[in-house]
Amino acid sequence: MIPRLVDIPPLETERLILRAPEARDFDVLAPFVMSDRASFIGGGSDKDATDAWRVLAILSGHWHLRGYGVYVLQPKGSAKAIGSMGPWNPEGWPEPELSWTIWDAEAEGKGYAFEAMTEIRRYAYDVLGWDTAVSYIDAANARSIALAERMGCVIDTAASGPHSDDVVYRHPSFAEVLA
Repeated sequence: MIPRLVDIPPLETERLILRAPEARDFDVLAPFVMSDRASFIGGGSDKDATDAWRVLAILSGHWHLRGYGVYVLQPKGSAKAIGSMGPWNPEGWPEPELSWTIWDAEAEGKGYAFEAMTEIRRYAYDVLGWDTAVSYIDAANARSIALAERMGCVIDTAASGPHSDDVVYRHPSFAEVLA
């Protein structure tokens, strides 16, 4: 029997199921981690399956250690994961983050990240009780910067990220999101 993260509340959007990470996600995550598409999150062509397995273990373990974590995105009607997104706060982070990654290149540009992050941000404010949220983005990551700006985030020059090349994007407050 494989224990599962059964207490993680799934979330849904119009097109997506947001669920706990599972071992079966490795088949989609591994090629991403081992590609240069993952260079902004520590992956790259110099990584191997062992590194990818560690990433999946970290995503799963964060839930146990913090009580919240990154969801895996799965389009409704499909069994294939396409990315991971959610509240993230590893040791050493200046403050909790809302993070996102699309693993499957075929899923990019379809609005999945915006759709999922809108629901995840609501969850972080409404259920987790966060007063504010940031996203740490590498200054060279144009796609993530575009998503942050589409979500109404602004650069917070007073905040610092966990890495020297991070730009800190501050999300609108809960009241602003509801307005």
